[in-house]
Amino acid sequence: MIMDFEPGAELPDLKVTPDRYLTVRYAGASGDFNPIHIDEDFAKQVGLPGRILHGLWTMAQVARAHTEVAGGPHALKRLSVGFRGMGVLEEEVVVSAKVSTVDEDGTVHVDSAALQSGNAIVRRGDADLRP
Repeated sequence: MIMDFEPGAELPDLKVTPDRYLTVRYAGASGDFNPIHIDEDFAKQVGLPGRILHGLWTMAQVARAHTEVAGGPHALKRLSVGFRGMGVLEEEVVVSAKVSTVDEDGTVHVDSAALQSGNAIVRRGDADLRP
């Protein structure tokens, strides 16, 4: 789905629920085997509620929210995010985004955030798209 981008337009929310095995699969794909992501006992021993999501997986969901409405991965020219909180397994992640400006050359600037149970886990997402 490619949408018309105008300043102030909200992109469709991306909603995804990470299943209990996601961090194990992502560790294998990314090479990030930090035990806070794959070992429940270790994660609890260091004071976490349990295994937590990889930040880069969460950032990838922000990228996905943008590319799905802009026509594909080629449209994403730049993305930066601030990691705010920790994401947990089996709770829906909602990525919301809004067009801030559109340049004369067609570059679309988008602000975004990812929330889980109302808490920001990614904030200050800032992307440039060329749909």
